[in-house]
Amino acid sequence: MINKPKRIAREAGLVILMTMLLGFGASSSGASLAADPFEQVKRLGRGVNILGYDPVWDKFEDARFKERHFKLIHDAGFQTVRINIHALQRMDAALDFKLDENWLKTLDWAVKSALANDLMVILDLHNYNDVAEDPAGFKPRVLAFWKQVAERFKDAPDSVLFEILNEPNGRLTAALWNEWLIEALTVIRLTNPTRTVVIGPPSWNGIDHLDELALPEADRNIIVTVHYYEPMRFTHQGAPWSPENVRFSAVTWGNALEKKCVEDDFARVQRWSLSQRRPILLGEFGAYDNGPMESRARYTSFIARSAESRGWAWAYWQFDSDFIVYDIDKDRWVTPILRALVPARVALRRPDIFAWRNR
Repeated sequence: MINKPKRIAREAGLVILMTMLLGFGASSSGASLAADPFEQVKRLGRGVNILGYDPVWDKFEDARFKERHFKLIHDAGFQTVRINIHALQRMDAALDFKLDENWLKTLDWAVKSALANDLMVILDLHNYNDVAEDPAGFKPRVLAFWKQVAERFKDAPDSVLFEILNEPNGRLTAALWNEWLIEALTVIRLTNPTRTVVIGPPSWNGIDHLDELALPEADRNIIVTVHYYEPMRFTHQGAPWSPENVRFSAVTWGNALEKKCVEDDFARVQRWSLSQRRPILLGEFGAYDNGPMESRARYTSFIARSAESRGWAWAYWQFDSDFIVYDIDKDRWVTPILRALVPARVALRRPDIFAWRNR
């Protein structure tokens, strides 16, 4: 018997395929052919999450993250920014969920500034907690968001990618998420038939839930994202939002068994990727600032290199706020974390990259 979510995905896949075929003739999208998602992953390469908790979204003049930071990110050796977008709480049913034009102009600024600095862009809808608590209440907003954003960026180059929703979890169950992603894809494909879309499994984009993800077979222009923060006792030690781990401190990482756990976990993801013919983006990873720096750097480097060795792209969590790779208050890189992220061979090719080390 065919699993119901998979049957839904296959049937919906036919609808999406027809939408795509019709869309090629009707859409004004700048790209005439869909990019190869495996090539897109190569282009994404090394990334960093940005702007999720910056006051720029409320008042542009109050931004911590400035336009110069895009160049700084590029020059440090990164290739991609994943822009974390909290938009759903700004959408009012009385106004037909229309996004505020000033807010959209800030989004335009972020995308254009990234592209001007030769950075790939992932537009990541990051309202995961809101949706997890009330899927039915937020579903119209999710679809309205993608209708507006997809229309606005339909002529953007293929270096702009859409990520439907960060870390589906809670009441947004696996079965419900599989239905949602089809509907959101259909909305996106109406105006962006060739856009690369990023989608992750249920339960916080967890690697153990990849088999629960039902993607439309006909739509191959999809990158699958997973997040990885294992072991949580290490990566979230002292984190105030993690009650299970806030009491821990001075937890180290890096023995042979701990490294083997990562290798085993990533090997399972790679087997899934090969069997499903879907490329992988490690969309988030990192260790909270409260941990011992030497272990944090060792962990960060090991995760990044392990992902790269399997041909995955990755995006570190995050530029500033917490898990930081850049200290905005002191206007300088967190040297051990940046060195852990940017491969030595890149630094050798670009000696100017580490010019900050003597600041």
